[in-house]
Amino acid sequence: MNDTPLSERERSWSEHTTSQVREALEGRRRGVQLLLPFAGPAVVVSVAYMDPGNLATNLQAGAAYGYALLWAVLFANLVAMLFQAVSARLGIVSESSLAALCARRLPRPVVLAMWAVSEIAAMATDLAEFLGGAIGFSLLAHVPLLFGMAVTAAFTWALLLLQRHGFRPLEVAIGALVGLIAIAYVAQLLFVTVPWGAVLHGVLVPTVPDREALVVSAGIVGATVMPHALFLHSGLTGERVRPRTEEERAKLVRYSNAEVVIALTVAGLVNMAMVIMACGAFHDGHSEVTDIGTAYRTLTPLFGSMAAALFLTSLMASGISSSVVGTMAGQAIMQDFLGISLPLWLRRIVTMAPSFVVVALGVGVARALVLSQVVLSLAVPVPMLALIGFASSRRIMGEHRLGRPMQVLAVAALLGIVAMNAILIVQMWPF
Repeated sequence: MNDTPLSERERSWSEHTTSQVREALEGRRRGVQLLLPFAGPAVVVSVAYMDPGNLATNLQAGAAYGYALLWAVLFANLVAMLFQAVSARLGIVSESSLAALCARRLPRPVVLAMWAVSEIAAMATDLAEFLGGAIGFSLLAHVPLLFGMAVTAAFTWALLLLQRHGFRPLEVAIGALVGLIAIAYVAQLLFVTVPWGAVLHGVLVPTVPDREALVVSAGIVGATVMPHALFLHSGLTGERVRPRTEEERAKLVRYSNAEVVIALTVAGLVNMAMVIMACGAFHDGHSEVTDIGTAYRTLTPLFGSMAAALFLTSLMASGISSSVVGTMAGQAIMQDFLGISLPLWLRRIVTMAPSFVVVALGVGVARALVLSQVVLSLAVPVPMLALIGFASSRRIMGEHRLGRPMQVLAVAALLGIVAMNAILIVQMWPF
């Protein structure tokens, strides 16, 4: 039996990962062993693309429009890859987070305004994610929603405590939850018949059957690039390993790009699985299914308790892991913008409190989720603009700055996201 204290073992785990990264940078690792030590930051932020908000929009897309809106999932995922790769690059090259760069280089009034918007966005993000996990536990255990929220809070807190023992334990824990989400959704596909030709057509041929489909597409795309994920990713890569030479920095950027592509490809496939499952289960005969509770209650008589349990398991894993990431992002945003570091328990209360207030006041959960997505839609241009500006600066990025083609592509993606968000907000008004 190992007598080494747990915290020391876990700290050694993080140090061992850092040592493996050094070996890879020095050319002493090959194949899968080369990439494994770099897996972490993109896996953590990929949770933002598999959260309960994604489930809600994908559920509506599949139930109402079958496979027709799968192209929106693909487009959203490609935009996410672009911006998360840029965020990771910014952190590696500048050895700083996006929020810290804003704090150092922008006027104080602008910094305070950005912090306020980002803080509200972090709370709105946690509202959707925390409620999603709580709904899953409440439905699975047949307990009141407030009790489900308390249990979800306890699981989230337990995972956050892993931060005390270095970066690696929390990365692995979140990676395990990502794997659980992916396995659960793949398993759910076994309960439905999938016409892969129609799926491929939906992915590659953009179609918008009606006006409401445009709104659903905007919901899929407009709420995909999460403000907190952009802030967090740059911080994770900036602090994880410090390059010693420009050659090492270039390697870190390449390996980071590979990790982003792999992690967000998995996230994209999970989102497509959500739509495919919803189509196979609800499109013919139950197209009115648009919320999580109704989906669960409909799945049980259609495919049995196993399918429904898998659905709720993936929802709880998604809600807990994304709530953890949301709290981490909120912590980093306050610390890097303002230089204020709150105790972990207080930070968790700050981001969690709005969820309890919403439920205690009797506000409908579906309405709360809609309002949270509107808040995120309003907030997301802030980090996107800052990210493009800093990543395009030769003074900050040197030879790693975005080239003209990448700048044009990023600006076009930003305008597309803003346009989709505008459609979403106009159609939702007055919520």
